[in-house]
Amino acid sequence: MMDVSDPKAVGPRIRMMLPTLTDLEARIVEMLFARRDLDAATPLKEVAEAAGVSEAMVVKLSKKLGFSGYRDFRAGLVEYNRLPSAELFRELEPEDGTAEIIAKVFRTAAQSLEETQAVLDHAGFERAAEIVHGARQRDLYGVGGSAQIARDVAHKLLRIGIRANAFDDLHLMLMSAALLGPDDAVIAFSHSGRSTAVIEAAALARRNGARVVAVTAYPQSPLAEVADVSLIATARGSTLTGESAAARVAKLTLLDAIFVAVARRDYAAAERNLEKTMSAVQARRRSA
Repeated sequence: MMDVSDPKAVGPRIRMMLPTLTDLEARIVEMLFARRDLDAATPLKEVAEAAGVSEAMVVKLSKKLGFSGYRDFRAGLVEYNRLPSAELFRELEPEDGTAEIIAKVFRTAAQSLEETQAVLDHAGFERAAEIVHGARQRDLYGVGGSAQIARDVAHKLLRIGIRANAFDDLHLMLMSAALLGPDDAVIAFSHSGRSTAVIEAAALARRNGARVVAVTAYPQSPLAEVADVSLIATARGSTLTGESAAARVAKLTLLDAIFVAVARRDYAAAERNLEKTMSAVQARRRSA
């Protein structure tokens, strides 16, 4: 059953399940998310009629999402919708002015951070940090926007003396994976968890004995299935910016936390290497 002890986790945990739902089931969920009048007394019959489905289907969907039934599902949504961050969320509209655009984008980013923290598996986080720290070779895979995050992580690790390579080309990812072994690690980035290039390379690396850390929004995605451990970054995106754009802030922050967790495992070495790398580039900066 879904753990609803932290109301902030209810929304993201439901959204994580969306790829496993049928189109009709997903529409019912989106309808319920959009209802600001849903309360502890909203009857099952009313929800079913509004969605144009049977009461039995709403109950079945509730259980599919990990709730004990409709009442449990309703209670979780009501608690989630009472949160200030959920109340502040507003869809971007074409007619929004500058102040509204800024407010909505910043609120969405803040919400993605709160919700990613709420669903973060601490044991999985520690395992991912240990994998990255203990690896002989670290290769990072991602395409499109995920490639930008992979390069950012590789840059941060290099600052403390931990070498990592970021790849965004399928052939290069496959060549990298073919050369990895049990002492190596891969960090594979894909928001949907369905990027075929990243999945194929990560699966090859795993078959060769390398350990794989997936960074995705969906724990039941194909990428998560081939990984040793998954780091989940979630977001409630808008139609205009998209979900993956909203989740980018959460992914970067989550990987910043991994960076710190890796650095603390040998803080003295990290501090020495940080001083060296900063000194190396300091001379290339123009003085005032």
